[in-house]
Amino acid sequence: MQVDQYLRSNIATVCKPVDADAMNRPLTIYYAATALFLLFDYLFGINVRVAFLETLPAVRAGYYLLCFVCLGLMLWRPGWAVFIGAFESLIVVLALTFGMAMRVMIPTAQMLEPGMDVVTLEEVLNYIISGGIAYLAWIRGLNAVKAAKSR
Repeated sequence: MQVDQYLRSNIATVCKPVDADAMNRPLTIYYAATALFLLFDYLFGINVRVAFLETLPAVRAGYYLLCFVCLGLMLWRPGWAVFIGAFESLIVVLALTFGMAMRVMIPTAQMLEPGMDVVTLEEVLNYIISGGIAYLAWIRGLNAVKAAKSR
């Protein structure tokens, strides 16, 4: 009997409900930081967040707008944060993949010039870092959807 009570108390401690606000806070901060990324990009020419859209300024501005919309939705409906993050992450993964594939698979005259790289080291690093983070956020969102379905 004592072993049973001990196990139940430990399981209850380990399996206590997760604070949804604590889980959503990093996503909200990430989208709020869009203002800083925007300033660095347009004022200082340091494009950290959307280096994969460097050659498409209108699409880059649209992506920043999408990030602000995501922030607004998260502030309006905090319970949607994981789903919003998953949706935006899917967009980032697709944009990164197609953007990198188009640059590598479709040759241009500029690529054939001596000394020109097909893809720069900065673009590869941005692809790895941004793509990795977006992929993890996408997987987290999928797991949240599965958990919501099982309730």
